[in-house]
Amino acid sequence: MIWIERPPTVMVVDDTPENLHVLRGLLESGGVKVRAFPNGPMALKAACQDPPDLIMLDVMMPQMNGFQVARRLREDERTRGIPILFVSALSDTGSKVRAFREGGVDYVTKPFQAEEVMARVRTHLELSMARRELQMHNRHLNDLVNEKVREISDSQMAIILAITRITEYRDSETGMHIERTGHLCKALAMEVARDLVSRVSDQFVENIFHAAPLHDIGKVAIPDQILLKPGKLTGEEFEIMKTHAVIGAEALKAARDRYPNNPFVNMGMEIARWHHERWDGRGYPDGLVGDQIPLSARIMSVVDVYDAIRSRRPYKPPFPHHRAVEMVLEGRGTQFDPMVVEAFVRASDAFQAIHLEMGDGEGEA
Repeated sequence: MIWIERPPTVMVVDDTPENLHVLRGLLESGGVKVRAFPNGPMALKAACQDPPDLIMLDVMMPQMNGFQVARRLREDERTRGIPILFVSALSDTGSKVRAFREGGVDYVTKPFQAEEVMARVRTHLELSMARRELQMHNRHLNDLVNEKVREISDSQMAIILAITRITEYRDSETGMHIERTGHLCKALAMEVARDLVSRVSDQFVENIFHAAPLHDIGKVAIPDQILLKPGKLTGEEFEIMKTHAVIGAEALKAARDRYPNNPFVNMGMEIARWHHERWDGRGYPDGLVGDQIPLSARIMSVVDVYDAIRSRRPYKPPFPHHRAVEMVLEGRGTQFDPMVVEAFVRASDAFQAIHLEMGDGEGEA
């Protein structure tokens, strides 16, 4: 046998010294590195410390028989993948069946023929090496795929942020509102997770961080004379302004239809359509009540109001953090989900820190 990379290592376990001597000579003549052990416990310890490429295992041994050794090898993650070739004087069908049930890949009956043993050893070594090469190839391929997915994801996030900034650029007074809401939603979602551990996963937190900037994407369709009006909107103008929720959700629907199982896109639609719904059912566009409103939209509702209070708008000056907290608390149980408001109170210091870092430098008094 000629091994291209390195000589493979075969562990031989047999309580009979003569058998160990014969198998060692046979395997070494074929270019195989041999490690011989007279009992199962010694072999198990050595296999865990330095796993061989193949184990040749006798069945009838003192202390621990071959079947017990095989079972222990399969229970340990370090040795689970090592192929086991049983070499035994037991020739009955029951012993052979049990050997395969315990994880053996082959069974050779003593007395054996040297050519047969070497043929089977070579076959299983080549299969084992091919399996390892395939696993390495698959891991490499998986790493490449993950890298490409990350590249695509990063590109998509950059495009989404650029698109959402279109709305922001139409109104120079909004500052970093769109980008800031992502960080505020993430901080609030992490606090909500303490109350809803089973519903708010790390993936939920990550999704809302990226989806939050989509909440006002529908405002690109609102005329400037309404969007930028410095005074109070008329009833008719407000009805037009309210349409941004449905417009934003519909704009994202094409992506959802193409990728229906994408949690990020689905959450973006939820937030865009329902972040102006109210806990008491008096919001828009659908008048949802309580838990009918998706959790992501309930979180976005608190964040959007807090940030609007803290920021300068064409129709109002910015307000300080303590006043924004008071106004959110005033809406508990009517405008906002009480549970989300409780989480907001716990996260209020984080909200203030985010606004200080990413704010417009106003309204901090």
